[in-house]
Amino acid sequence: MILLFQPPYCPELNPIERLWEHLKADLKWASFKNLSQLQTKVDQLLSQLKPEVIASITGYSFILDALSVVSII
Repeated sequence: MILLFQPPYCPELNPIERLWEHLKADLKWASFKNLSQLQTKVDQLLSQLKPEVIASITGYSFILDALSVVSII
């Protein structure tokens, strides 16, 4: 386990926030009749993401540097 300390509140440094930003680009003008339709669309978008795309969206240099120090990547 590697602890990466961040400021108390900084969503711009949280990799999942960038992934959600990427997904919202496909969802922002869509309308859904119910939550089930939205869940289906999000599932579809997530299943289409390739590992390389996820890495490019969420791969912050400070995280990659920390992982390389401990020889994880």
